[in-house]
Order: sequence, then structure tokens, then C-alpha cells
Amino acid sequence: MSQKDLKEAFISNLNGTSLQEVALGSFLAPLCLINRGLILTIYYQANKTLPLPLPLISHLILDFCLLILPLVLSCTVLSSVLHQVILGLTVVSAFVLWYIHHVSIQSAQRTVSTFLKSHVQFKQVPFVTIFRVFVNVKTAISILAVDFSVFPRRYAKAETYGTGVMDFGVGAYVFANALVCPEARGKNISGSKMNHIAKQLMSVWPLVVLGMGRLLSLKMSGYQEHVTEYGVHWNFFFTLAIVRVVASVLLAILPVNKSWLIALLIIGCYQFTLETSSLKAFIIHNNDREKDFLHANKEGIFSVLGYVAIYMAGVQVGLYVMQPRSNVRQWLQTIFNLFLGSVVLYTALYACLTFVEPVSRRLANLPFFLWSVAQSLFFMSCLGTADMVLLLSKRSSGCHLMPTSWNLYKKQSDSDKKTDEIERHCIVQAVSRNQLLFFLLANVMTGLTNYIVDTLSCSSSFSVCVLLSYMFVNCSVIQVLHFFGITLKFW
Repeated sequence: MSQKDLKEAFISNLNGTSLQEVALGSFLAPLCLINRGLILTIYYQANKTLPLPLPLISHLILDFCLLILPLVLSCTVLSSVLHQVILGLTVVSAFVLWYIHHVSIQSAQRTVSTFLKSHVQFKQVPFVTIFRVFVNVKTAISILAVDFSVFPRRYAKAETYGTGVMDFGVGAYVFANALVCPEARGKNISGSKMNHIAKQLMSVWPLVVLGMGRLLSLKMSGYQEHVTEYGVHWNFFFTLAIVRVVASVLLAILPVNKSWLIALLIIGCYQFTLETSSLKAFIIHNNDREKDFLHANKEGIFSVLGYVAIYMAGVQVGLYVMQPRSNVRQWLQTIFNLFLGSVVLYTALYACLTFVEPVSRRLANLPFFLWSVAQSLFFMSCLGTADMVLLLSKRSSGCHLMPTSWNLYKKQSDSDKKTDEIERHCIVQAVSRNQLLFFLLANVMTGLTNYIVDTLSCSSSFSVCVLLSYMFVNCSVIQVLHFFGITLKFW
């Protein structure tokens, strides 16, 4: 077999992991955020100032070690002991949180009672920003890591049925985009609906160009392809573009606050068609890809229906979390409701697994829709809880400023300036500023790394070093752009 054939075989015919292991991984990023925040809080208690008086590279290394390094290790050399890693980080966080409360001048009872009545201020909903950033970061890690043997095969995309970590990543990426779309943020359509739809058509041209660029580069370079993922010519950039246009048309015609109903209608009709027609057999078993464009790209074309449903569900969730709230009690209720929504959808998912069929990213079927939305809500609720823990530590320590988190309401005129200064050094804000660029850079760097390194024969230690170097380069480029206030948009 050629090197290309070997690499294609390495990522083919896989079955994924358990739903429980994917859910377990949702605790890692929130714990990393808590530990990073608590370290900054302890520094503030000792020195009464933030940010740390360090050069930009030191801030980057600190964020990289606390936020990115654990994610890389958890999906490579530490994947077999993930539960122990999470337990260890939880114990460390609990101890540091206890220490912060112990040295604070306020009693614990007074802290909690005043905390629930506290008012918060923010420019963006922190856990939404963090969710979108970590979905992007985990995607960037996985698209290269999957080519190394140190990355567990159960985390890779399943061939037809199954729940790999990367399968969730695809659904979560679409869901994350929907959370902050104009419709979810409550922006009114200016001008006629036709003009709005035309504007949305024009806004996706960067995705179409990126999709064409990826297609041409793959065909011209002989790079390995997993055809059953999207098809011969299709790729994820095309899916993102089509989903955005279709969703914009639907949201221009139908009520935005009924997005959840539209989502259920689309995925319900699609699943009914899969069960009552030959469509499912055509997508899975028909291998006559040379017949026409539809046969060649059947997975990419038909799975759009499932992704549109996920997007519409994301719009509904975005509408909910973007509603104005000011105090801690209201936000705690919101986070609990997200968790409750996750429980309801997971219950529906288990019913589907029993009576309908397994999860299939390839089909983007009803179980995949339920799993993607349920797991996204669960991850968001974990991140929201983590931010509440940090807010509680702020209340105890008197540290009112921290990157990418809620801030306790303060009347000082220099509060915004101080917040901006702190967030200039934050890798989360850096990725948030240029998310599409970060995703594109990760794709380019993945291709370059595969040309330079024989990923199949690398040792575990060397593989981890390559992955860390790759992520550090990606983060460095994005961090420098953010530090100088550069936002690269192509539309």
C-alpha cells in the first residue's frame, strides 16, 4: 500500500467511543479555566494588581500551558487515564478555592449570600465565547492529532454509526456558529427580506472560496482523503456555507423564536424519509460515485439537512442566552436550564438509540442531531458553572477583573480600560477575535505537518511534541494579531 492508502486506512472503518466518555471530556476545559483563573486570583491577592507584569510571550506561554497543553495531553498520552486527570484537577481547584476563601476577610456565609444578589457586567456572554473558542481549539488539535497513532482511534470520526469525539466536534462547530448569528443576537433585518437573503448569500463567499481551495489542493497534491466523510468533491467548508444560506432564508421567512420547532420539523421529516425510503441505503451502500455529482457527494449533500436542524436549534439557544440579565441568581438559573435541556435531549437520544437507530454523523440523522445539541448544552453548562466559580472567587478575593469572564459591577471609570488591557493578553479572546482565520490556519498547518512528518511511524513522545509545536504556532499568530487589535475578515 502507498503512504496515501495507509493514511486513509488509518482513519477509516472506525466505530467511535461511548457517550459517557465524550461527556466526561466536557469537564476538562472548564477545570483548566478555573485553575487559570484561581492562579490569577492568588497573584492578585498577593500583589493587588492584574495583569501580570510580564511580556506578551510569557502571557502566551502561561495561557498555553494552562489551557491548551492539558487538552493535547488528554487526547494523546493521558487519554487512558482521563477520569484520573479530571479528578486530580478537581481536587487542585477545590483546594485553591478553599485557600482563597480562607485568606479572605469575608465569612463564607456572607460571601455566598451577597454573591447571589451581585450584579455582573460583560461585553459578551462569557461562557458562549468560551464555548465557541474551545470547540475551535479542540477541532484544531484533533484534525492533526488523528493522523498520529498516539491519538486513540475511538476519538476519531466513526465510519457510519458511532460517537467519536471528532463526530461531536462537527456538530458542535455548526451549533457554535448559530449561537452568535445575527438572528440569535436579535438584530433586525434592514430593508427587504430579499435584500437580506442576498446579503447572506454574499457573506458566505469566503467559505466557498476556502472550500474550493481545499478541494483543489487535495486533488493536486494527492493528499489522503476519507471519501465517505463528505464525498468526492464536498468538504466541511461547503457544508458551513450551505447551512448558513438555508438557515438565513428560513429565518427571514419564519419566526426566529420558533427556531426549535423548525429544527424538529426538519430533522423529523428527514429521519422519516430515511426510515421509509431507500435514501439510507443509497447513502450508505451505493458506491457508484462516478455516475454523477449527487452520487459522488451524497454524504455531504444529504447531511446538510441534519446540520441545518442543528443550526436552527443553536439559534434558539442563542436567543435564550442572549436575553438581558444582570444578577448572578438569574444567570445561575440560565445555566441550570441549559443543563436541564441537555438531560431532556439525552433522554430522547437514548429512546432513539433503542427504537430508531444509532448515531450517524455520515447521515446526520435524528440521533446525531439530539446528541450534538444535548452535548453542546452540557458543555455550555459546565463552562457557565466554571465561570460562576471564578466569579465567587472574585467576590471573596476582591479581584474584580479576569479575562473572558463575568465581572462584578463596579463604578470606577477605569474599569473598562483595565478589562481591555487584561484581555489583550488572553488567548481565549485572541481566538475569539479571528475564529475563521484560526480554523483556516489550523487546516493549512495540518497539511504542512503531514508533508514534513511521517505521522504513522512517530513515537508517542515525538507525536506530542509535534502537536504542541503546531498548536503553539497557531496560538502565537492569533495572539500577536489580537495584541495589535487586528481582525482579519474577508467580507
